[in-house]
Amino acid sequence: MAEVAVTVMSAGTPGAKSAARPQLIRALNEQLLLGHIRDSGPCSRADLARLSGLSKPTVSLALATVEQAGLIREAGQRIGRPGRSALLYEIRPEAGFVLGLDVGAQYVRGALADLAGEVRVRSSARSHASGGRSRVEELASLAGELCAKAGLALPDVTQTVIGSPGIYDARRNAMALTGGLPGWDRPAVLTRLRGVFGPVLVVENDVDAAALAERAHGHGREVDSFAFVSVGTGIGMGLVIGGQLFRGAHGVAGEIAYMPMTGGHGTDPADARRRGALEAAASGPAVVRAARRAGMRGQVSARRVFTAAARGDERAATVVAEEAALVARVLCAVVTVVDPELIVLGGGVGQAPGFAAAVTAELRSIAPVMPEVRVSALGTDAVVDGCLASGAELAWAQLTGGPAASPAPALGGADGPAGDGPGAAWDMTAESTETR
Repeated sequence: MAEVAVTVMSAGTPGAKSAARPQLIRALNEQLLLGHIRDSGPCSRADLARLSGLSKPTVSLALATVEQAGLIREAGQRIGRPGRSALLYEIRPEAGFVLGLDVGAQYVRGALADLAGEVRVRSSARSHASGGRSRVEELASLAGELCAKAGLALPDVTQTVIGSPGIYDARRNAMALTGGLPGWDRPAVLTRLRGVFGPVLVVENDVDAAALAERAHGHGREVDSFAFVSVGTGIGMGLVIGGQLFRGAHGVAGEIAYMPMTGGHGTDPADARRRGALEAAASGPAVVRAARRAGMRGQVSARRVFTAAARGDERAATVVAEEAALVARVLCAVVTVVDPELIVLGGGVGQAPGFAAAVTAELRSIAPVMPEVRVSALGTDAVVDGCLASGAELAWAQLTGGPAASPAPALGGADGPAGDGPGAAWDMTAESTETR
C-alpha cells in the first residue's frame, strides 16, 4: 500500500480530527518496520517495502533512523539470486535485555534474554523463604546471579517481569489472593521489589504468564482462543481470547480457585477459607489428603498417588478418578461461559501421565460441545518464558515509544493506590500519587 495521511482526534474539540504530524508518521513507519524484522528475521529493504506497503525511499529513511538508534544492524547480504545482492537487516540483540522471574512456594526461577529473543542464561533455586522480605531477597539474589552470568549489571536490564500468584489490589497498594506465599500480600513487598528492580518492573499473575508462554511457544500458537488451566500446588486459569490475554474488569479472570466447587475426599474447610473452595478440593495437596484418607501410608505425594494408580492400586485409582471428575466439571463451566477452541492442562497434576485422557473422557459426558484438550509441553519454565514474552513487548514499547501488545496497566506507585479496586498486574513505572 502507498503512504497515506493519518488522522488523529484533536485534543481541543471532541470529535474533531486533524492530520497527523510528520514526526508521528515517521515514528509509526519505524515501529511498523521493526515489527516486520522481529517477526520475519533478517530482511532487505525490498522485503520490508513489500511487507509494509511503504515506498523504498520511506523504508530507507526509517531504517537509517532505527539503525542510528542502535535497534537494528546489518546482517550480511542475500546472495544466490539474480541481480544485485541485497543488504539484510536484523534486530540488534544488545539493544535491550529482558529479565523474567517466577516466584513460587518451593522454587524461584529466572532467565535473561536479549531483544532478539535469545535466552542468554537460565537458573533456579529452591526457596527457603519464610516471609515477604526473605522472598524478595531470594529474587534479588537470583537476578544478580543471572546478570553476572550474562556479563551485565541489573541497571542494564530494559524490562523486568515477575510472575507471581495473585492479583494487584490498588486499594491496599499490594498483592492479594497470593495463596501459599506467607507475607507476600503485605504492602512492604511492593516497596522492596521496587527498591531492588527500580521502575522497570511489572508483576504478572503467574498462570497468566504461563498462558502467554503457551501463546508464544506452545499449543496456543495454533488457535485464537484457548484456556490454560494449571493444576498443581494451586489451581488457576489464564484465558486468551482473540489472541489477547483476558484479565477481566478487576483482574480476577482465571482465579478459578474461588469457584464454589468441591468434590472427592480431599477438601478441607480451613484450607478452603484460605485458598478458595476449588483449590482446597482439586489441588495437589487435596490429592494427597484424599489419598491419606483412603488409607495410603508413608511419604504420600501427588506424584506417588498417580504412579500408584497407574500400577493398579485401587485406592489411588479412585482418588485420581475423583480428581479427574472434579477438574472436568470445572472445564465444563469454562466451556459453557467462554467456549474456547482449546484447553491446555499444565501444572504437576494437570501434566501427570494419563490425567488429560481421564479428564477428557469425563468432560465428553457432560459438556455441550467438546474443545480439544491437550497437555502443555512447556515444562517448569513456562511462567518464566511467559514473563520474557511479556517483557519483550514492554521493552520494545520503551525503546520505540509505541504501545505494548499486551500492556500491563500502571496500577500502583510508591506513594499509594492508583484506583478503586483490584487489578491484573502492576507496573512500577507509576511513580506519582496516583506472585506455586
